[in-house]
Amino acid sequence: MPHDFMPGLAGVPAATSSISDVDGQRGILEYRGIRVEALCASSSYLETAYLLLFGHLPSATEFQQWITDVTHHRRIKFRILDLLKCLPEQGHPMDALQAAVAALGMFYPGRNVKDVENNYWSAVRLVAKLPTIVAAWARLRHGDAPITPRDDLGFSENFFYMLTESVAPPVWAEVFDDCLILHAEHTMNASTFTGLVTASTLADPYTVVASSIGALKGPLHGGANEEVVVMLREIGTADKARRYVERALQNKKKLMGFGHRVYKVKDPRAKVLQELCRRLFKECGSSPLYEIALEVEAAAGELLNSKGIYPNVDFYSGIIYDKMGIDVDLFTPLFAMARVSGWLAHWLEQLRENKLFRPDQIYSGEHNRPYVPIEHR
Repeated sequence: MPHDFMPGLAGVPAATSSISDVDGQRGILEYRGIRVEALCASSSYLETAYLLLFGHLPSATEFQQWITDVTHHRRIKFRILDLLKCLPEQGHPMDALQAAVAALGMFYPGRNVKDVENNYWSAVRLVAKLPTIVAAWARLRHGDAPITPRDDLGFSENFFYMLTESVAPPVWAEVFDDCLILHAEHTMNASTFTGLVTASTLADPYTVVASSIGALKGPLHGGANEEVVVMLREIGTADKARRYVERALQNKKKLMGFGHRVYKVKDPRAKVLQELCRRLFKECGSSPLYEIALEVEAAAGELLNSKGIYPNVDFYSGIIYDKMGIDVDLFTPLFAMARVSGWLAHWLEQLRENKLFRPDQIYSGEHNRPYVPIEHR
């Protein structure tokens, strides 16, 4: 039987979905038909998460109940904290997050994924608890005690409080909330596909999210925003940016934060993030990394735009987090905090007409090889 082989499954539809859509030629990203620019301008992360999960913007009553449910499920079991304390301090935060999320399923069994009410509470817990886990690990690895969430603070405000034990400036929470919106969902990406494969076995949602976290960790996916800041720090100053870009391209070295499998124009999320940079820096002072980034984009634009390679979502997000004093290796866990709503939305959608993922392969090995006894090898 003949097969068409597409490395990386490029361009091969794996599902139908009404959750999000990307127009890579025009640079448009929509969640449930609403453009992300509109959501960043008018919505909040929790409202956007509700939209992704349940298919519509909530009424005032629905939204208040959703906020209440998420707020009251931020705390994590002391056994989860004990687990985090046992992990090596030098370990990557994504590994700690994956371990803790997998362990959550032991405390909140969700094996019956046909139970609609249980699925709702699983979604609530995962959206609510991921920030708590990330903040707890960030403190524990430095020898500091985790900070209990505050119910009087909003989603993003509370995260900064758990991270620093102080209330962040309002602009920080506002910009951070928009960053979460921009990272919440992006069609059939690697981590979403990984989660769907796991979900298709009818695994519980904690296992689904843990598997997605594993895929997100890689530098070709969520880990790229860490690599961008490393690259900008390596460049050092804005006047060295052009030479760095030219040398990198001559040596066929990938420019981190550039290029996308889908977008052939500048990533719309990168455009919004650049505006968020300007907004943050206007109130809190600029960042030398931003000045370097502008020069990198300008130089890369002259050399790469004709090939359809532009900045993606990772290029500017790390600069914002760095300005807020967040450790570089926490950038990808922040991505996971946001993307969990998208992963769960696809999980719920998958359950409606579930079919086990079982792709084919093209065998390229030998046939009819004889077995050679060990004494003759």
